Amino acid sequence: MAYYHSSYGSPKKKNGKGKRIFFFFLLFLLLVAAGAGYWLYNIVLKPNVWTPDQEAVAITIPTGSDYEDVKNILYSQGLIIHRQNFEWLAEKKKYPETVKPGRYLIDSTMNNNDLINLLRSGEQVPVQLIFNNIRDIYQLAGTVSKQIEADSASIVQLLTDSTYLSLHGLKKETAPILFIPNTYEMYWNTSAEGFLKRMHSEYIKFWNGDRTRLANEIGLTIPEVVTLASIVEKETNKNDEKPIIAGVYMNRLKAGWRLQADPTVIYAIGDYSIKRVLNVHKEFRSPYNTYQFFGLPPGPICFPSIASIDAVLNYDRNNYLFFCAKDDMSGYHVFAKTNRQHNANARKYQQALDKMGIYK
Repeated sequence: MAYYHSSYGSPKKKNGKGKRIFFFFLLFLLLVAAGAGYWLYNIVLKPNVWTPDQEAVAITIPTGSDYEDVKNILYSQGLIIHRQNFEWLAEKKKYPETVKPGRYLIDSTMNNNDLINLLRSGEQVPVQLIFNNIRDIYQLAGTVSKQIEADSASIVQLLTDSTYLSLHGLKKETAPILFIPNTYEMYWNTSAEGFLKRMHSEYIKFWNGDRTRLANEIGLTIPEVVTLASIVEKETNKNDEKPIIAGVYMNRLKAGWRLQADPTVIYAIGDYSIKRVLNVHKEFRSPYNTYQFFGLPPGPICFPSIASIDAVLNYDRNNYLFFCAKDDMSGYHVFAKTNRQHNANARKYQQALDKMGIYK
């Protein structure tokens, strides 16, 4: 009797087939994982920000903005390359629920994860707020509102609110003393009240110590120092002669004279196109017209620079009672102790104006 051995369905063949299935299954999983990884890389880690010339760009997100507003800000400037990828990750990271206002600096190396983490964190890039050569609170408000979120109307409203000003020992006329022209670092989304609080703290620091001591020594209050400094500021832009001009005005105050400062007349009239103050101008009735009233005006006629404030605090102890612009139009002045000397100097300057055709 013969016996036959069949290899059909043998364990060896089954094992080979199973290995092939496992191999292909494993390969499939690897391909899926690679595809998923590449997909996630594109969404999360691949740079997705475009900026002009690859330079960093600052964006501002106003207070009260929502997720849709942020997208409009980014998309309107073409800063996002693949919008769907940005939005998918933003929603996964719950950014729509955590929108924070402010000024943010973004660059072309950022991926979606970097950008969303930055916006969620609220880590702003501060602005360097600058103001100088300011005439009044309205010009200040306009200048500041171009640099931070606070609007000019809100700033003016606070600076004309007698109740608010009284909390700082000020009134509308003396409100300008609060502002020292300089550069200040602060966040873009600073409110009007936040801005004024910061200025008050800077004012306290500025007047703490030597400057307050010097003001006491020369017999003037801080508002009086700033008011006189504002006149000096408008008389000359030459820092080296500011202490001399301050000395002239201090001599007039001590002598009981009217200050007779032309810049106060221009401020009182409100016509800043005046180049030559005439007798008719000097008759304008206003407490700011120092040809009409004795002593200092009710408040500053501009926001004086630190140089002008320090010039008053350290005024030159001279015997001059008069000064007049030089007829060489250099911006400097000639000083005199007597009215006779002054009149001679004034005639030279007036003749120079006549030659230039400046009559008003």
